[in-house]
Amino acid sequence: MKRIVFLDYVRVFACFLVMLVHACENYYGAPGSTDMAGPQAFLANEADRLWVSVFDGFSRMSVPLFMIVSAFLLVPMKEGQSAIEFYKRRAWRILPAFFIFMVIYSTVPMLWGQIDMATSTTDLSRLLLNFPTLAGHLWFMYPLISLYLFIPIISPWLAKASAREERFFIGLFLISTCMPYLNRWCGEVWGQCFWNEFHMLWYFSGYLGYLVLAHYIRVHLDWSRSKRLAIGATSMTVGAIWTILSFYIQAVPGQLHDTPTLEIGWSFCTINCVLLTAGAFLLFTCIRRTDEPKIVSEMSNLSYGMYLMHILWLGFWVGIFKDGMQLPTGVAIPVIAICCFISCFVTSKLLTYIPGGNWVLGTASAPRQKKVSAEAA
Repeated sequence: MKRIVFLDYVRVFACFLVMLVHACENYYGAPGSTDMAGPQAFLANEADRLWVSVFDGFSRMSVPLFMIVSAFLLVPMKEGQSAIEFYKRRAWRILPAFFIFMVIYSTVPMLWGQIDMATSTTDLSRLLLNFPTLAGHLWFMYPLISLYLFIPIISPWLAKASAREERFFIGLFLISTCMPYLNRWCGEVWGQCFWNEFHMLWYFSGYLGYLVLAHYIRVHLDWSRSKRLAIGATSMTVGAIWTILSFYIQAVPGQLHDTPTLEIGWSFCTINCVLLTAGAFLLFTCIRRTDEPKIVSEMSNLSYGMYLMHILWLGFWVGIFKDGMQLPTGVAIPVIAICCFISCFVTSKLLTYIPGGNWVLGTASAPRQKKVSAEAA
């Protein structure tokens, strides 16, 4: 299969944005929180309010971009591929590394006193139920796995759906992304009540919408490069401004805030995040190169492992640039993210030279199935 160059750039960009998001979370976590924001948020001053809003708000396209890339490559399934074959290949690709890092986050932080034995034991006992205490970023794996599970189910429809039919689905998805705002200002709507969260558009909501959107862009969108540039830039700009202001307006320095309320516009399946993500992705599709610098392809290949490990490096750089050197917020946040990104890349690259390192990074290839002749079968 020929490599799609612009997707490598998307992966690298999205991977860096994830680290930028988590660098920001060290500047609005309530006192006593870890490297990631907790249920309560606190902005110490106006500089933290501004730069967290800008950097974190813009970076909220990171997770949806990863979803779109996966869908762009995998949907619909290859002709003749069974659901079981698809599941085996995806499981081989992501689950060993995922499990390895679940164990790492449940044990290794004891070495520097970030968790105690009781927490470690609890985390290990719950590995089949949820992510460890210090690995909140691994929440992403569960909706990703859910999408993988659903791909064989939706692939037959996407293989024969018309552009109009897909636009109908995407339109309902876009309406569903307004639900956080409708609930905030209008209360329960479209069948919601205290005993029923499944509103009218529930089955058109969530990350499945990004999957269909990715397929539509790949198969049905025939816009010229100039049109993609214009509409992509406009969509990304509107989405970014909306997402940034949704936090900035509410984030009053010196006050404790309810994090979900403060982050209402930062939910990945809100209309503004869809505009931001879709616009950015359209801009990346304008890349016409048929080759790329080797370092970009290497970063792309290692991006999954870099994502899995980055929280282990994040606290180290926060301690240097935020707590130690006390750099201004507008400088510290990108510097922390850049250093974290470089550290993860170097670590991942070194692991590729160690036997078994590919299992840790999630770059191990699935075993090739032996072809059996019809006579032998």
